[in-house]
Amino acid sequence: MPRISEFFGIIIYMYWFDIQKHKAPHIHARYAGKEAIFDLFGNCIEGELGKRGEKLIKDWCQERQKELKAAWKQAIEGKEIPWVPPLQ
Repeated sequence: MPRISEFFGIIIYMYWFDIQKHKAPHIHARYAGKEAIFDLFGNCIEGELGKRGEKLIKDWCQERQKELKAAWKQAIEGKEIPWVPPLQ
């Protein structure tokens, strides 16, 4: 499970070939002992991180939309997933 970014205690992962359960492009996030899955726009699909964590994810997804789409393309092709810069 490649870690693709980390900021403010949030760790972001993206899996290779991860289109079985969640067909839409998405990321996995861990924060303060919780886990959740978000689409690339920062909307929570499954789980919860609390208000602060979810706001930070949404802000990051909006800031890094281009990089996330490129990373997803690499992931579904089974290629190396690039590091996505943290929230600024």
